Amino acid sequence: MAAPSALPPPATPQHGPFALLNDEPVAEPGADLLGAGAAARQLAGLLVASRDSTPFTLAVDAGWGMGKSSLMRLVDAELAQAPEVHTVWYNAWTSTGADALEGLIKSVLMRFDRRVLRRGLARVTERRALLRAVRAVSTVAAGPLGVAGLVDELWKSLSVNSQARNEMRGAIGDLVKEWSETAEFRPRRLLVVFIDDLDRCSEETVLAVCEAVKVYLDVPGLAFVVGCDRSALGPNGLLHDLSPAGSAFMEKIFQTSYRIPAADNHGVKDYIRWCARTAGVAPLLDDALVELLAQRSDRNPRRIKRLVNGFVLEATLNPVWRDFGPGAVIRTLLLQYFYPDFYRMMTGPSGTVDGDVVAEFRAYREVRRTLLAAGTGPAEDELRAARDFLARYDLLLPDPLGASGEAVLAVLERQLPNEFPGLVVNPAFTSLVDELTARQDADRLLLRLREGPPGSDGEPTRMSREWAPVWQGVQGARVDGYTTGFGPPLAWPGDAGYGAYPQQPVPQSPYPAQPAPYPSPPYPDLPSPYGASPQQTPYGPVEVQPGYPRQSGPPLPGPYPVTTLDVLWVDDQPDRKGVVREVLESVGAQVRHESDSAGAARALRDRRPDLLISDISRGRNRTAGFEMVERFDEEGTYDGPVIFYTIRQSPEREEWAAALGAVLTNNEQKLRELVMSARIHRARVPSRPNEPELPPGWNVARRRSRTQGEDPPSP
Repeated sequence: MAAPSALPPPATPQHGPFALLNDEPVAEPGADLLGAGAAARQLAGLLVASRDSTPFTLAVDAGWGMGKSSLMRLVDAELAQAPEVHTVWYNAWTSTGADALEGLIKSVLMRFDRRVLRRGLARVTERRALLRAVRAVSTVAAGPLGVAGLVDELWKSLSVNSQARNEMRGAIGDLVKEWSETAEFRPRRLLVVFIDDLDRCSEETVLAVCEAVKVYLDVPGLAFVVGCDRSALGPNGLLHDLSPAGSAFMEKIFQTSYRIPAADNHGVKDYIRWCARTAGVAPLLDDALVELLAQRSDRNPRRIKRLVNGFVLEATLNPVWRDFGPGAVIRTLLLQYFYPDFYRMMTGPSGTVDGDVVAEFRAYREVRRTLLAAGTGPAEDELRAARDFLARYDLLLPDPLGASGEAVLAVLERQLPNEFPGLVVNPAFTSLVDELTARQDADRLLLRLREGPPGSDGEPTRMSREWAPVWQGVQGARVDGYTTGFGPPLAWPGDAGYGAYPQQPVPQSPYPAQPAPYPSPPYPDLPSPYGASPQQTPYGPVEVQPGYPRQSGPPLPGPYPVTTLDVLWVDDQPDRKGVVREVLESVGAQVRHESDSAGAARALRDRRPDLLISDISRGRNRTAGFEMVERFDEEGTYDGPVIFYTIRQSPEREEWAAALGAVLTNNEQKLRELVMSARIHRARVPSRPNEPELPPGWNVARRRSRTQGEDPPSP
């Protein structure tokens, strides 16, 4: 029998044209791209020249992502060239509370040699007559210990009680003096302690670190360089609850500060181009997009890296961008990163009449200008547009405007998303929206962002010519868009003529397919003719409804009793509310999904749920969810807890939900907490009669009083 043909050897791994940037601080002068090297050399020189002025503390002051860690690393590299200067790094973010004090002091002690530590430990034991015998034994036993063991012994001796702590500063001062002032070293040694990320810590940790610096380590021979945002540590930041004495103590911590200036515009553009070259997207970022990134990132290096990484991920993974181009990607990313609440409305069910929240915002901006107009007033076409817009919210344009215009605006803004009044006076946001909507393909782009890329049966479209540079710049790219090495440079096939999707065969692997390591869950491919199809899992039954996104499996065991939560979810667009699906899956909820109020009423007649989750807008009815719950109240159909999950959150909606005794949220974490509260409550209440009230969040008593025709209690 002939031997089976051998499989071909695997090809040599090759990388694609794109790469992601790391977020590590610059550690070597050669990697400095924003001109921090000169400041680092100057700061290092000042520290060395000031060794006779120790102790002192220098703050490297800058906002998030502005290069504090990079500058401190460069200073450290410069100090490595100075004679008899040693350094210690301590990241305050890695410690919590009182542990920070011990951690920082031990980090400093670990820098001293074993001989100095042994003599310091001996001096401490000699001073404490009551413990001399015990500590003498410890000192002898510590003979073979390394530096870490000696530091632990020394810390135990210095922190055993309040009296010992009073002696700690003197003991550490003696130890540092012996280490720094020896006959063989002139000038005396200097130990520079770098403390990073202090402004990212809790108030307790900040105070513990500052206590260690000022109370116990404030001795000659030590200098501290602390990276922090001074404003975050001020009375309006992390330490806003400090007493006057505490505030006075914090004022004494820093003797001086160096505020890192923002890089100049030319340097930032060079940095963006370097990031683009490193990530492989340089051909796609022209001068105009580089200028846009420089302005919108506030010249913040970390933001620049995140935006470039986001661009790489979107360009390589999201087929939506096939038909548009780099300019659309960048501007959409800026909205996503800096205005996430608006972005969620822009790309999800926004609750507007036509679904386009961008058009709604721009119209609101013009109407606001009209309502606030003074003097001769707006033109007739502006008044006509304002009347049409206000009519959608059942409002009339006052005549004349004057103070009445402001009153109408106040009523209008109660129906608009909470974010609109703040965003309309933000020039950075409004100009970004204007740039996006000024594109010739803006309407198609916004529709695609809401609905996603066309499916396999969608109308083929032409690839944007803006992507041409990436195909021309990728070595080995073929006409079908695939490289001869790694794979497609973008998330879609390309073609020479930028036409419709070419029908290319999917490349086949030379290796046989491997079976899945775990069997798929036993969910049916077809819905049951009887409605919900319950499936047994280790954590109880899970129902799969037609149109409801299937679960990926049962949740992991948690600290709470395993109890099935019966949830009725009413939403006409469940596929666009993935957050709700994920939260319900995470608790193993038994879910019945209905797309309208009539279906929800039928489901309630069949079985009372533990929790009702509903949308608000359905089609052109912007209040369908509220009206449904009101009807259930009036009919006495359902009086349990209700969550309105909506992307669009407005003052009027919040008040309406509160009047119904329900909770309204557009926040995933809040939704998760509410669902978990309902699950825990359900586990504690096996029988319905006389059940206790739910945790704070729902005013079920108010809803039940409405059902029974009584006067509702106050919110």
